[in-house]
Amino acid sequence: MDFQLSDEQALLRDTTRDLLSRTYDPESRNKVIESDLGWSRDVWSQLADTGILGLGFEPDEAGQIEIMVVLTEIGRRLAPEPVVHAALAPGALIAERGSDSQKQLLDEVAAGQKLLAFAHLETGHRRPTPTVATQAARQGDSWTLSGTKNPVLAGDCADTLVVSAALPDGGTGLFLVDTDAVSRHPYPTFDGQRGAQIKLDSAPAEPLGDVLDASPAIRDAIVRIQSALCAEALGAMEEALRLTTEYLKTRKQFGVTLNKFQALTQRAADMYVSLELARSMSFYAAMSIADGNLDPMIASRAKLQIGRSARHIAQESIQLHGGIGMTAEYPVSHYAARLTAIEHTLGSSQDHLQVLIDHIADYDLARL
Repeated sequence: MDFQLSDEQALLRDTTRDLLSRTYDPESRNKVIESDLGWSRDVWSQLADTGILGLGFEPDEAGQIEIMVVLTEIGRRLAPEPVVHAALAPGALIAERGSDSQKQLLDEVAAGQKLLAFAHLETGHRRPTPTVATQAARQGDSWTLSGTKNPVLAGDCADTLVVSAALPDGGTGLFLVDTDAVSRHPYPTFDGQRGAQIKLDSAPAEPLGDVLDASPAIRDAIVRIQSALCAEALGAMEEALRLTTEYLKTRKQFGVTLNKFQALTQRAADMYVSLELARSMSFYAAMSIADGNLDPMIASRAKLQIGRSARHIAQESIQLHGGIGMTAEYPVSHYAARLTAIEHTLGSSQDHLQVLIDHIADYDLARL
């Protein structure tokens, strides 16, 4: 199997890395995430100019491999821009199910002029599921939605929401809702990102495409988001390991650098093993989607390994740095926070392990 990137994909990787490296160092990132918005509109415009905010809208032009490449670089720099949650994930749903007029919205999204958010999760959701409590009601030719969505990542800044709601005749539909018609409570998350609680009280809504059960599309969207999160975690793990090994080469104790202590180098080697396990699973998830196989079981396998590797690398990075690893001024603590947040987004490692256990009877042979 060929794991080499094409020339176009390598160029996209290098362009994204160069853009984010010029913009973000630990000090500048800390200033940006402490701002009211929590990310930079200037960087957002540059991402749009590069074509990143429209990846996946035209499957013939770019797909999950390109998204994986970009998200790995975002994770490497801990860039706070909500590329997945405010553009790629909800945009892909509109591209897949929207009418021709609704798809015109994607031009503004790709240009960085319009922000989206996928309002699906509700209080009490632990495992990824298309089942929701938010209700859709039909009034003549129009629709209204009532319910509460939380957390809605990027919901604090979104202009338009893609909302899931239970249909009167059964199933789960998708609707477009203007954020001016909802009540939202924005908040920062512990990893420097932003989210919101969205309350819909008979909010006017426009069905996304035909009014049909969209559960399969929601399931596929969750699989794509999980793959993107795995790629972002991979980039964060790579940088956390790099920072740790550089620290071991320079920090001295008892007159010698820390990399002279065998026990510490063995722990760093174990971190590298976890990183490579995560890398292979991130590729597995993205390549499966690129081949048209959006299997939730594959997503759960990837998320399980990514979560385990992320926890190991995050904890060891802080331990091997000592006290400085806990400070807000040093980047390792921020990588650990982001990896922890990704591990708990759309199901923790334990949740995905339970998903796999519940489906083990679907296979004739299971190997440990």
